[in-house]
Amino acid sequence: MPVMDPIKKAIAQKHRLYMKICRECGARNAADAVKCRKCRSKNLRWKKRELVK
Repeated sequence: MPVMDPIKKAIAQKHRLYMKICRECGARNAADAVKCRKCRSKNLRWKKRELVK
């Protein structure tokens, strides 16, 4: 069931798309993370994202 409310859709996209991924263990981390929550590595990257209409 798609979300029709534009405000709720923006919030959902932010939570689903804007996160950091650990290059060592692949864990998902918060957008403001400096170290991985799982393995404590500092080798993080932004999640690749492409918005589909």
